[in-house]
Amino acid sequence: MSVEERASAAERVLAARGRYVARGVATPSLVVARAEGARVWDVDGREYLDFAGGIACQNLGHGPSSVVAAIHEQVDRYLHQCFMVGTYEPYVEVCRRLDELWPAVAEGDRNFRPGVDGSPGDGSGRRDTATKSILVNSGAEAIENAVKIARAATGRPGVVVFDRAFHGRTSLTMAMTAKLVYKQGFGPLAADVHRAAAPYPFRGISTEEALASLELLFAQDVDPRSVACMVLEPVQGEGGFIPMPPEFVQALRRICDEHGIVYVDDEVQAGCGRTGTLWAIEQLGVEPDLLVSGKTLGGGLPLAAVTGRTELMDAVHPGGLGGTFGGNPVACAAALAVLDELTAPSFAERSRHVGSLLRAGLEEIAPRQPLVGEARGLGPMLALELRKPTPDAARATTAAAFEKGLLLLACGLDGNVIRLLPPLTASDEELERGLGLLEEALGDAGADRA
Repeated sequence: MSVEERASAAERVLAARGRYVARGVATPSLVVARAEGARVWDVDGREYLDFAGGIACQNLGHGPSSVVAAIHEQVDRYLHQCFMVGTYEPYVEVCRRLDELWPAVAEGDRNFRPGVDGSPGDGSGRRDTATKSILVNSGAEAIENAVKIARAATGRPGVVVFDRAFHGRTSLTMAMTAKLVYKQGFGPLAADVHRAAAPYPFRGISTEEALASLELLFAQDVDPRSVACMVLEPVQGEGGFIPMPPEFVQALRRICDEHGIVYVDDEVQAGCGRTGTLWAIEQLGVEPDLLVSGKTLGGGLPLAAVTGRTELMDAVHPGGLGGTFGGNPVACAAALAVLDELTAPSFAERSRHVGSLLRAGLEEIAPRQPLVGEARGLGPMLALELRKPTPDAARATTAAAFEKGLLLLACGLDGNVIRLLPPLTASDEELERGLGLLEEALGDAGADRA
């Protein structure tokens, strides 16, 4: 196919996109032809280095051979059964693996476990936590189900979330999400969702101030005895790649235990190895009550999960949870291969190495580029926040990067954070080249504003 023919193909796709796809779905001009590892090719044959990773869905890179093989093998057996019509082993096996991989804490590290009636638990602090899971299609669906489970277990309606949170775009999760663009014009929003401050050291919000905000919330807006759950990302994703300080998460755990509130750990973006451990919360010294996973879990196919202590998960009556395509067998087969890869010692070692390499690069870039205010993150889940709280420079940076062959995403409440989500299987050469292109793009964006 000639360059002209390929260009015509791209133009046809983009024209059809404009005609048939709702404008509310924001997409760039990239028309993808294929992808492999850390690279994407468009229909014009141009190669891009992928530092977006399908928004954290490609921690293992595009097309990992073990995942592709597992998908092909399952496709030859059956595509769909609906777990509510017939039980199938891939669904059960994913739940078993999630139980094995639960982020337990050592005995004695927890003083309380909230009871299913919302009262403080027995204080056993046992390490061998028994869990169960439900599998669904997306992170937002999983968050909704986590709230349903917490409400059923406690008999309470209230949900506490935090500034700059992103938990989804569905009716309930819009109310839980902080950024206005995701909920503007879609009201009325779900009731009984309450928001407190979260730590944001770069913008002057300390752990102490955030905890004081929660205390004020409980004093003036909602009785903690009516709160079913708190939901927190261990590293805020869309909110700006802001790691939650361990002392803040540990304090929330104590507050939840004191008031019989279910602690929900939203690991949709931060989980599946993105921060250097399978679950980010493993680095924070806290065991959650419910853990929500997704994105990379499905290996590129739609799959998310809610995993939690058995007594909480079983508080819901039979028929209260489910969905036609939740835990699709092909997605489950992919997830089993993904979990095998993520738990291999070589992957953990690689993930830590990627984090060290990227952080060192960003910390060198930051003082050289006047646009940059801070480099931050946890493990290889890293970002640069630009100094001015406006989206203009970040947009210019991602646009310049695209022209240079680097796919980047911005995030943050003000749209001024450049997040890095390269596959954790990317080579050192690819990572270093990406960092170089990022710095060039920052320089171009800064020159345009000089």
